[in-house]
Amino acid sequence: MEFRRLGRSGLNVSEISYGNWLTHGSQVEEDQAQACIKAALDVGITTFDTADVYANTAAESVLGRGLKGLRRESLEIFTKVYWPTGPKGPNDQGLGRKHIMESANASLKRLGTDYVDLYQAHRFDRTVPLEETFLAFADLVRQGKVLYVGVSEWTAEQITRGAAIARELNVPLISNQPQYNALWRVIEAQVVPASEREGLSQIVWSPIAQGVLTGKYKPGQPLPEGSRATDEKGGANMVARFLNDDVLERVQRLEPIAEKAGLTMAQLAVAWVLQNPNVASAIIGASRPEQVHENVKAAGVKLDADLLAAIDEALDGVTETDPTLTRSP
Repeated sequence: MEFRRLGRSGLNVSEISYGNWLTHGSQVEEDQAQACIKAALDVGITTFDTADVYANTAAESVLGRGLKGLRRESLEIFTKVYWPTGPKGPNDQGLGRKHIMESANASLKRLGTDYVDLYQAHRFDRTVPLEETFLAFADLVRQGKVLYVGVSEWTAEQITRGAAIARELNVPLISNQPQYNALWRVIEAQVVPASEREGLSQIVWSPIAQGVLTGKYKPGQPLPEGSRATDEKGGANMVARFLNDDVLERVQRLEPIAEKAGLTMAQLAVAWVLQNPNVASAIIGASRPEQVHENVKAAGVKLDADLLAAIDEALDGVTETDPTLTRSP
């Protein structure tokens, strides 16, 4: 496993991190989820990402059980706050002080730890002053419950505004967590330059485009049974944007490129996002341990300029680059 610094901080994270957004606590049984966590640990992954909203808090509990008894100092545990959990009362969502403080304490309890390494604003909250949000984060840092602060799916302008307030409050704001892959490149034009300027790295989710970049979805053919695209609880809506024959035909052109590089298509997809120097880690999920073992082989892979150009040519016309599509409500 290779490691990278997160932003301008002193925190090292594994190039491949393990996330349990669409699996633990919902799709995958407990034994299988724990087998995937063990597989991640066995291959050298030390960075684990979750959120309170995943499976309505159950995912944090599953991860906490999976990491119980391990040396806490050898792990980087990330979680998030914003979306509603519990009974969804008037203060059960957003980035107001009450919700942040209560959510942080609840997440720590579910994860079975005294602190998280990174606490992330899961989206931008236009209804709450940024000063209130970052003051709450600052207090969590001072209390030792949070070591570093990040955001997720914030626009370049939101990152710039947040970073200015964070500096005033001495809050260690070091990361953004966006969707990013060879098909979905909306962060490149604005978010990445703003992040570089403000000292943030990207921790990217969906590096294989919800499985589309593995090549398993074929143009003109039915969706594979049991695939994510057929599972309403497993991200079918997220996959749908890529499931047209033009995109799928272009993705098939990546197969000989992957073979030339000595990689599977999934490994090529994960390695591709890691070529961006502003990306510190690519989050992989898994419903089976063998998926972890396969995808982790993308760590440390260097893709030369000719190969990157070939990927661009293969996907020309179907990549999304519009920066206004950065996901923020």
